Amino acid sequence: MSEAEDEPTVLVVDFGAQYAQLIARRVRELNVYSEIVPHDITAAEVADRRPVALVLSGGPKSVRIDGAPELDPDIYDLDIPTLGICYGAQLIASQLGGELSRYDQGEYGRTEMRRIAGTDASLLHDGLPAEQTVWMSHFDAITRVPDGFTAIAETDAAPVAAFESVERRIYGVQFHPEVGHTPNGMAVMEQFLWREAGCAPQWTMGNVIDHAVHTIRGQVGTGRAICGLSGGVDSAVAAALVHEAIGSQLTCVFVDTGLMRKDEGEQVVETFRRNQGIELIHVRAGDEFFDALAGVTDPEEKRKIIGEKFIRIFERAKGGITDAHFLVQGTLYPDVIESGTKDAAKIKSHHNVGGLPDEIDFELVEPLRNLFKDEVRAVGAQLGLPDEIVWRQPFPGPGLGVRIIGEVTAEKVAILQDADAIVREELRNAGLEREIWQAFAVLPDIRSVGVMGDERTYAHPAIIRAVTSEDAMTADWARIPYDILEAMSSRIINEVSGINRVAYDITSKPPGTIEWE
Repeated sequence: MSEAEDEPTVLVVDFGAQYAQLIARRVRELNVYSEIVPHDITAAEVADRRPVALVLSGGPKSVRIDGAPELDPDIYDLDIPTLGICYGAQLIASQLGGELSRYDQGEYGRTEMRRIAGTDASLLHDGLPAEQTVWMSHFDAITRVPDGFTAIAETDAAPVAAFESVERRIYGVQFHPEVGHTPNGMAVMEQFLWREAGCAPQWTMGNVIDHAVHTIRGQVGTGRAICGLSGGVDSAVAAALVHEAIGSQLTCVFVDTGLMRKDEGEQVVETFRRNQGIELIHVRAGDEFFDALAGVTDPEEKRKIIGEKFIRIFERAKGGITDAHFLVQGTLYPDVIESGTKDAAKIKSHHNVGGLPDEIDFELVEPLRNLFKDEVRAVGAQLGLPDEIVWRQPFPGPGLGVRIIGEVTAEKVAILQDADAIVREELRNAGLEREIWQAFAVLPDIRSVGVMGDERTYAHPAIIRAVTSEDAMTADWARIPYDILEAMSSRIINEVSGINRVAYDITSKPPGTIEWE
């Protein structure tokens, strides 16, 4: 989905930090549309986009080093309300004539910030306490604001924790208002967007659907489209959205790869063919995928193979639908970012982004491409999809192929399906399913010695992975109660042949990723 026509837009300028995506999401939570743009965007390009506001993101580098990312200085003269965050604030100070210094000790984590005396009327302070907790992550510090600007907050290590020029409508905060660890952060962003920039909180899921329907109809016209259903919420919502737009011109193709979660294939068929009334072609292709993956252990290669196999099967599945020239995919914003952009390093390729072969016979339709997961769920609910689809935990496009470390075989998939089903069932029984962003089992490419009864065993361990998150850009390992973990472990070892040990992954993202491959 591209930018909505005539939709007031906030441009988030990305200086290379993953927080840029979180900033964009926070803006949308305030019902204002946002898009991320690279830091080398020119003043002419910004003017052409006519944004209602700019937000300059943080970044991993120091403003003071050679080659540090900069902003076209002419942008500051466009009279667009601008908020700089962390690196963005330091860049504003540096480019407009202020001074920065490197202190012996930086600020990282929770920090107490104080309002500077005499600045009670500041826009960013209005209605907020004189002292508040904020989240900091910086080593450099602004020591003098540019001429015409006023320092409005400080900390023990940052003489300028926030500053502003009301006349130029430019603001800077050294802290991160977009993170949950800054309690008043959303209030700061709300005051900037709603009051200073005059943004009306009018961007809603209803508007998203209306614009997507209009865009899809314009792209597909009278042609036909095929949607690849994976069983996950993303492809399900994409299918429902496209069906809303073009109705019977859509045919869904469910390629049963043999890499689905336990019993999920039949659930997909039941939901879409019988309950949603969408034409569905069910292709059972597990043997083809296992043959293609035989002997392959590299995770990137597995993703590429699975992605290409999907496309080739779609091409075959066209059958009598000779005029199907469009392929619908449930690509999300985090997929696009993690697959690599100009300013974000490639983490892994997603099969519905970087995993596509170079040449395909379809034009892609990606109505969710600019949406985060929570927005996708909201769209699905508004379209009337059942809760079991809307709230289904995220599942990677390559399926269990990236939760089996090493070679993927039918035997390993069967073992993992049974273990994974137990993990999810125990969470559901405990009422924790919606509190956990993702929970699943991983089968590593090792075996360990165990004892069952009086016999020695040599079998696979299973690794339980469970995380909490808001948008998958960052995640924390879930603190599942010990009794639930014990139940999972006991059941997996006793009920799943081929597993004799269970471990729990307590790695957050970063430094790890949610999936193991």
